[in-house]
Amino acid sequence: MSGRPLSTHTVTNQSPPFGGLNLFLADRPLREAVDREGAGASATDLSGFGEACGSRHGFEIGRLANEHPPRLRRFDEKGHPLDVVEFHPAWHEAMAMSIAEGLNASPWEHLVTTAAPQPGRHVARAAGLYMVTQMEPGHVCPITMTNASVPVLLTEPSLAQDWLPRIVRRTYDRSFRPWTEKTAVTLGMGMTEKQGGTDVRANTTTARPLGAGGRAAAYALTGHKWFLSAPMSDAFLMLAQAPRGLSCFLVPRIMPDGHVNAIRIERLKDKLGNRSNASSEVELTEATGFLVGDEGRGVATIIEMVTMTRLDCAVASAGQMRLALAMALDHCRHRIVFQRKLADQPLMARVMADMALDVEAATALAFRLARAFDEADGDAAAAAWRRVMTPVTKYYVCKLAPSIATEAMECLGGNGYVEEGLAARLYREAPLNAIWEGAGNVMALDLLRVAAREPATLAVVIDTIEAITPGDARIASATAALRRLVATAGGDEALGRTFVDRLAATAAAALLIAHAPARVADPYAATRLAGCFSHSYGAHAEPIDAPGVLDRALEP
Repeated sequence: MSGRPLSTHTVTNQSPPFGGLNLFLADRPLREAVDREGAGASATDLSGFGEACGSRHGFEIGRLANEHPPRLRRFDEKGHPLDVVEFHPAWHEAMAMSIAEGLNASPWEHLVTTAAPQPGRHVARAAGLYMVTQMEPGHVCPITMTNASVPVLLTEPSLAQDWLPRIVRRTYDRSFRPWTEKTAVTLGMGMTEKQGGTDVRANTTTARPLGAGGRAAAYALTGHKWFLSAPMSDAFLMLAQAPRGLSCFLVPRIMPDGHVNAIRIERLKDKLGNRSNASSEVELTEATGFLVGDEGRGVATIIEMVTMTRLDCAVASAGQMRLALAMALDHCRHRIVFQRKLADQPLMARVMADMALDVEAATALAFRLARAFDEADGDAAAAAWRRVMTPVTKYYVCKLAPSIATEAMECLGGNGYVEEGLAARLYREAPLNAIWEGAGNVMALDLLRVAAREPATLAVVIDTIEAITPGDARIASATAALRRLVATAGGDEALGRTFVDRLAATAAAALLIAHAPARVADPYAATRLAGCFSHSYGAHAEPIDAPGVLDRALEP
């Protein structure tokens, strides 16, 4: 016997490790959405960020941050309380990347400078978020909350003037010291209590005025928060029961005089996914907070933060769907089964093409919504879209993400199910955005409230959907059905999900018919509008140009 034996570990039929691609340039639907929705001027910057996020180093940041989750240090070596959360350096690198890109607060930078607002600023930020969540989704939580805190703080100018310059700064200051001594800050949010998650009016945390009380005055907060996101933040927006009812407070982590505020971290939550992010349970014992808005108006004050974070949930889920599809398609373009590449086999190609339809629809909906955030202040139709389509888009896109993640894992086979791979982490992450900031039923009920209380607003949105594709019989038929459903669903809570699902699919179909190639728009409209779609991808009988759809889905 001569020659060297073949090693049992010689790999001959595996796809290469995923990464090393520009998440902006490889994603035509994303590029088109950014340009179409008003942020085309940001394309060069987004391309650079997409290259960094999609690099092998970028995905390594994500791996390390999740394999080395945060750790709570309750005490120092002498027994003094610390309540400090320690993170792996990869987490800090992800935070620094996102903040340098302005994802923490770029839409608000013009408020502290003499520069004019950037056109398409919410769309441009959404594109960065869409890409960075593919790299590492956990750190997006504090990034999102920091951005979303700004409109709440703007309701209290005396607080905003001190905090806003530090919030919008594109530097990451991880130091544990008073916010007044820091170059930049991040903010978190704490609303959920044991006895009331969605029902925040059931919260029992109390707020006692430390003086006369009133707007921006100091109060002492006592109670328990079942979920406090990102406890390493420099301050938190919280709800508590003041003398006149549920109110909103800004609660600093460390006070200007240097003493740590009375926010004791009881534990970090052991979660299914989102492992890089520290979600905590905290006890407040006379913690100092400052009233934002009027007493008794806590929900009305903080609702703008919730609205902003719902946008990010939709955008992030669309990004995660995109990552799942890209991983599956990349693998199937390399993997050979039965003497042919998987991507060339009709059944697999059909499955992935069907997935690609939902990914493109989710992207179109998310970025159309981001544009409404840019235009809502001066445009009644945009304001109506923002009001109605925020819960609708959040519901629909976040519901699709777990289905796509599951199907992508199946495309990868056993490679997708092992913890060494990216697909398993994505699978655990995918359900979260559907829970954050209001689960599916909450979104459906929000839409029903609009139908009941603001029918003219809902009518504007349905008219706008028709105007996207004037004369298209498919959309005309779908919007007519929506109008019939409004009368029924508006008075029948049990039909809430039917209503929100139909409205989302109709809007997505209109956007695709108007802006995507027919090979994408036609099969989407034929299946999703007809109500015959099965989330067993590829199971419907409608024709689909799989090679054409997939060539568009992932470009080199």
